[in-house]
Amino acid sequence: MTTGVRRRMGVEERRQQLIGVALELFSRRSPDEVSIDEIASAAGISRPLVYHYFPGKLSLYEAALQRASDDLASRFVEPQNGPLGARLLRVMRRFFDFVDDHGPGFAALMRGGPAVGSSTTNALIDAVRQAAYVQILSHLKVENPPARLELVIRSWISLVESTALIWLDGRRIPRGELEVQLVHDFAALAAVSAAYDEEMSELLRRGLKDEPGDGPFSDLVVRLISLASPPAA
Repeated sequence: MTTGVRRRMGVEERRQQLIGVALELFSRRSPDEVSIDEIASAAGISRPLVYHYFPGKLSLYEAALQRASDDLASRFVEPQNGPLGARLLRVMRRFFDFVDDHGPGFAALMRGGPAVGSSTTNALIDAVRQAAYVQILSHLKVENPPARLELVIRSWISLVESTALIWLDGRRIPRGELEVQLVHDFAALAAVSAAYDEEMSELLRRGLKDEPGDGPFSDLVVRLISLASPPAA
């Protein structure tokens, strides 16, 4: 009979393990509700050993948030081929995958949590928003965006965040419908801006020229036309 020997983890390996454990716990409950004792127990180590690697829960939360924000930012990365509407829809599906998997942690980050208001947390949130902004610009093939385009994209990113938070509170609207609706929202915001600005109008025409008849942008046009049509007698 042989007995197993527990392998001793190196410093960085242990830190990464604790970050993973904390992120998993924060994904199921608000970080305010998770104690250092719970993190230590889930990691199979003592409470003092957690403090050996992190000075407190705030620093561990920020480290977990860094990993989560990197993951969230990567959800906006999409190959630049195919119709724009289909690309945005794939991005929204990956974004809601993240929200679905990390609901309480995502809500705590956006609404308030142990690290909210700290310079580190604010910088991480801003980095995710900026990564999303840069990715959308790259899909539109715009390097120096006009003011109206920046307004459209940043407004849409804020709308995506707030929609996800509302959806988490009861999930009363089917997730798939919201993903499509948010793609429609992007087109609608761009169209309204294009109505006031010729440069935006040209950007929109260029972005929509390859859209198929069965894509999400074409679907929006059909839905809007049906709203303007008189009801059948």
